[in-house]
Order: sequence, then C-alpha cells, then structure tokens
Amino acid sequence: MNSPVLFQELDTANGMKAGVATLNSPQTLNGLSLEMCALLARQLRLWADDPGIAVVILNGAGEKAFCAGGDLHSMHKAMRENTGGDAWNNRYAREFFAAEYSLDYQIHTYPKPMLCWGSGIVMGGGVGLMMGASHRVVSETTRFAMPEISIGLFPDVGGTWMLSRLAGGIGLFLALTGAQLGASDCQLLGLADYTLDSSQWEALVARIKGSSWSDDRRDNDSALRRLLLDLQTTEPASPGPLQKHHALIRRACDGNDFDAICANVLALADHEDPWLKRAAATFRAGSPGSARLGFTLLRRVRLLALADVFRIEYIVSLQCGVQGDLQEGIRALLIDKDRQPKWNPATLRQADDAWVQRFFQPPWPDTVPHPLADLGQA
Repeated sequence: MNSPVLFQELDTANGMKAGVATLNSPQTLNGLSLEMCALLARQLRLWADDPGIAVVILNGAGEKAFCAGGDLHSMHKAMRENTGGDAWNNRYAREFFAAEYSLDYQIHTYPKPMLCWGSGIVMGGGVGLMMGASHRVVSETTRFAMPEISIGLFPDVGGTWMLSRLAGGIGLFLALTGAQLGASDCQLLGLADYTLDSSQWEALVARIKGSSWSDDRRDNDSALRRLLLDLQTTEPASPGPLQKHHALIRRACDGNDFDAICANVLALADHEDPWLKRAAATFRAGSPGSARLGFTLLRRVRLLALADVFRIEYIVSLQCGVQGDLQEGIRALLIDKDRQPKWNPATLRQADDAWVQRFFQPPWPDTVPHPLADLGQA
C-alpha cells in the first residue's frame, strides 16, 4: 500500500539536499487526513533539524489538485457516532483539528525556505498548508478558495487570520461566497508569490537540483526567489474577476452591518458577471450559521497573533461538530449528495449575534488545558 505522503531527498549541485513532500492521494484530490498530518509534521521536524537540507518542497500527486481540503468522510463518520452531543467526546475531531492546525502553524514558522506548488485545486485544508509557506507558487490551473460555507463550517486552518488581513470587505466576501480565485487574483491579494506555468514543474525541480545552496536561511530564500522569478512568465497576467470588481466588493462587504452586507451579496445575483452570480448563489445556498460565524470570527481575530487565532478556531471547529451545520453539510454534499441541506438555523435572521456566542465556549473540562496551549511558546 502506498504511503499517503511520499518523501524524497534530492541531491543538489554542491551536496546540499532538497526535501520533497508529496501528498499522495490523488483519488481524493489529496484530501488531508489525520495520518497525512502526522507524517508531514514528523518529516518536517526531521528536515528542520538536518543541516544538509537546504529547502523543502510541498506538492500534490496528480494534475488536478494540490489539496482540495480535509478528510470530510472521516469527520462525518466521527460526528455521526458521537451521539451524546458533547463536542469533547468526538475524539477524532479533537485529534484531527489539533494535528492539522499544529501542522499549519509549523509551516508558518518553519526555519527553512519552503516552496508550495499550489497548482490545481487549493481549497480549505490545502489553503492552510500553502498559506504559511515562504515561497507560494500558483499556475494557470489554480483554483483557490475557502468554500466552508457550503458544508456548514467556516474558513478555518488559519483562514480567518488570513482573510481578516485583506482589504476591508474582501476577506469577508471570500468567506461568505467561497468564490474561487485564479493565479492573478491570488497574487493581487498576496495569497501567492509567483506564477509559473503548470508544465514547468520538472524544470523547477531541475533548477533546484542544479543550484548550489547555503546553510544560511536568508541566502537560500534569496536564491529560491531568483530561481522562481527567472522561471516566471514575463507576460502580464490578465486581470482576474476579483481585481475587476475589487471596488464593488469592498463597497458591498466592508463595515459592521451584517444584515446589510448579506443583502448586498444576495443582490449580486442580478449582476452580469457569471463569477459574481455564482458567488451570490453559493452564499444563498450556504449555511446561515456559517455566514454569521465567518463574519464574527473575521472581526474577532483581526488583531490577534496567529497562534491565538488557531486556538480560537479549534474551539469553534469542535463546537461546529455538535451544534452547528457541519454534519448536515457534509451529508448533503458528499454522503447522500442530494445537495438539499437542512440548515439550523434556517435563516440569516435566526443566526444572530446572541446565537453565535455558544461556539466560543471551550468544550473540555476546566481541569484540561487547551490542546493547542503550547502553540507559539517554543
């Protein structure tokens, strides 16, 4: 049986090595499982401590996706079996979210250059992996999104931290609509650093192997940047739909009036641009509770340190498994595939500010420390 993550060490021109970690589940679009998180975290620690490793590369097997998200089938099974309604009793959710968020933070704080090849689908958990890499590459096939509103979750994996730091209204629009971004919009927003053609993967690996590397982090960062800029296309990218409608989206989604913002997004259903129409349709069909959660979280975490954001997201994610729409959302989209979720609450009006506060209560006993208490303390 093939490992769900493959690891290689490539020799370079001067004897240093490049570590390559490949998500190896193309049949699930490289959906991130608990086992994959554990394997990645362990190997990244080993490479961080290995003076012979100069750079690390993270990519996904197959041509369709880097990583399309988390292992939702296992999450649904665990929620269905947790019949008592106690979030802390869902052992799988406890372990998965702790492992995933710790891995994401490990990447954000990694001591060596890390190149993420974000070609194809990059969504949900894939965004969490890519976001913290020091050199983030997208291609003409990239489809980048945080579509959690369609499954009753929220933009987790540090997504609330990422989206809250975009220009006013832009992050909230992406959270509410799950709108997909291409390469040019990713670079516009600072969600990616370089755009290469997807056919250049082999050339990129060859250039990394053919280069001489240092034991100095800054030198290697600079060398990898020069290499990527040299491979990057010189033709100006066509403006993406978000760039075209940047001012409109900011007017529609900036501010603190949740009801007005929701009305503005719904009004986009009449826009002539199919991308905006699809955004409005996704929002209309999505979980009202997720919309309120996204709105509340983006305001709450904007000025917090990343480790603190992961700690808040962990609490909310566990609560989503018992009193939110996550189980129902996964059922409708992936299990029964009827695409007819019965959201609770059913309307945006019912998902008010008082309703959402329950998601911020830690579900574990007072004697138990936060499972991510040590994040950022080393």
